[in-house]
Amino acid sequence: MTLTLGEIARHIKAELYGAPEYEIHAINTLQKASTGEISFFSNRRYLTWLKSTTASAVILSKEDRELCPTATLVVDNPYLAYAFTARLLYPEPEHKPGISSSAHIDPSAKIHSTAFIGPHVTIGTDTIITENVFIGAGSVIGNNVIIGTNSKLYANVVMYDGVKTGERVILHSGVVIGADGFGIANNKGRWVKIPQIGSVVIGNDVEIGANTTVDRGALDNTIIDDGVKIDNQVQVGHNVHIEEHTAIAGCVAIAGSTRIGKRCIIGGACGISGHIEIADDVTLMGMTGVANSIKESGVYASVIPAMDVKLWRKNAVSFKQLHTFATRIRKIEDNNQ
Repeated sequence: MTLTLGEIARHIKAELYGAPEYEIHAINTLQKASTGEISFFSNRRYLTWLKSTTASAVILSKEDRELCPTATLVVDNPYLAYAFTARLLYPEPEHKPGISSSAHIDPSAKIHSTAFIGPHVTIGTDTIITENVFIGAGSVIGNNVIIGTNSKLYANVVMYDGVKTGERVILHSGVVIGADGFGIANNKGRWVKIPQIGSVVIGNDVEIGANTTVDRGALDNTIIDDGVKIDNQVQVGHNVHIEEHTAIAGCVAIAGSTRIGKRCIIGGACGISGHIEIADDVTLMGMTGVANSIKESGVYASVIPAMDVKLWRKNAVSFKQLHTFATRIRKIEDNNQ
């Protein structure tokens, strides 16, 4: 889509310094953008690229305007304005309703006339597919599933029986919703499977990345509230509750019965133990391990940065003796009192 700078400025509520009639047809990086393309500046690491950019316009904050050699759109939050601009220039393609001849749909399922059902899709009994839902090729939708309006399932999504989603939900390829949780009991050294009789309930405006799994509840439901964003290859255990507008980066593992509060940011590859609670507005840095509840908002980290292997081995030896060192220090302090 092609828009003028004036149109973009109005949509993102920017103060424009440049010709409003100038046409923009694409977004690109500061380093690679050229004539007819717009870029954005929100990270000081790229200051050199800002000063030398050949983009036709740049979205940035007021304090950086004089550093830019081209037209500018001044806003308070350049990254957010970039997101809105990208949505303007690259709108989601509208799907045409219809049901592929190779789809297998149980006669009891209710498919709205505006929905699209792709090739080789399977839909089970008493399932409800509402307005403007898109289901990509090869997806398998179980029995008694409800998919809310304007939701999009890419190819090869699997939704087990009884799963429910809200409106405008996006599930990327390979997502599995409602698989059995890891419920087993030990019987004299042998494992006995515990039936997982809960389900999964997903709110509105949730997006779940490729190859992520959300397990069904053991008794109650696993719940993902409105506005939650989950990246690729994330494991969400049974009976987890993720509250509104939390964002979770790739390769995070969340064990069962954990509750994560509102507006949390979980960095990549974090490991979160089961049966704990994380407060609202908590940020976990990448690869942080969480073994106990976090009761106050803030930024938390536990990862050890990479270092020379010889130094790491020395530190590892010291780490094993930390308790001994702490005990000695306490004795010294007690003796000095």
